[in-house]
Amino acid sequence: MTEKDSVIIYSGGLDSTTLLYEECERVALAVTFDYGSNHAAHEIACARHHCALLGIEHLVIELAFMAKYFESSLLSGADAIPDGNYNDSNMHSTVVPFRNGIMLSVACGLAESRGLKRVLIANHGGDHAIYPDCRPEFVAAMDAAMQAGTYEGVTLVAPYTNISKADIVRRGTQMGIDYGETYSCYRGGEHHCGRCGTCTERREAFLEAGIPDPTQYETNHLS
Repeated sequence: MTEKDSVIIYSGGLDSTTLLYEECERVALAVTFDYGSNHAAHEIACARHHCALLGIEHLVIELAFMAKYFESSLLSGADAIPDGNYNDSNMHSTVVPFRNGIMLSVACGLAESRGLKRVLIANHGGDHAIYPDCRPEFVAAMDAAMQAGTYEGVTLVAPYTNISKADIVRRGTQMGIDYGETYSCYRGGEHHCGRCGTCTERREAFLEAGIPDPTQYETNHLS
């Protein structure tokens, strides 16, 4: 029997849902962080859905101080989110400073508290230009810090660091994941807006992968 030795940082989005299914036999705990983003409620609902399907314990931990003290359009309402492509110049305002560092620190503490050995995160190659705490250098440094700072040497596992979102879609589709039950839109509406950078990236990933996109968008226009 496979050992349940992992905590996963699980947003309920496309990437982390794929990783949840890939690693489900080893995941003892999925943790979603509510840091006050526009789309938190929809992501949390998706995370609960998939954890229930897989029989994985799911925690939601509030990080309200981030919305109170940090500057980011992701924390400032739907109108603050720019339309357009998923690139550095367009998406820079959505950076939540050191978000992954904070979440990984909490997840590492949870892992050690529960006697678990690994923390999983689903950053991917398309994030590198925009988010410093998704880059390979950050992953390596955080892994070293976690191992050095825990008695049992908790490790960071980030298997998507150097692959694309289209690659992730292909992997998840092979596993039969229902991506209609995931959420990405940074505006946080009932349906994906179809215009913001994350919606554009999501749509382009399905197109590149050659896989039908099950997402319901408010607009059919691809930026």
